[in-house]
Amino acid sequence: MINSKVMFIAGHARLPQGMAAKSVFDTLTITAEVDVKYGVILEASCTLATEHGRNFIGQLLRGVSLNDGIEEPLKHLQLYYKGKAANALAAALNDLHLHYQQVSKSVKK
Repeated sequence: MINSKVMFIAGHARLPQGMAAKSVFDTLTITAEVDVKYGVILEASCTLATEHGRNFIGQLLRGVSLNDGIEEPLKHLQLYYKGKAANALAAALNDLHLHYQQVSKSVKK
């Protein structure tokens, strides 16, 4: 059964050349289950090539409230993720936040 208090959203960005994931995907996607009332990311994933990388991004984003803006999680991403996809992850996270802002008002009604 679908929980009506949770929404699923995604953010997308282009991957840089030379990345393992580039052979499978042209874009990097971050997906998140977000609590509708508080905007908190309950679970997140991305299309990085390794399970380790996907888990790291999921842990980094879990508990972030999109209602508080995206500056803090972007700072954490910059500080702690040192892979080639850093810029693509930041762009996908910005896109996810923009999408959240667009849809959250209609979902909360």
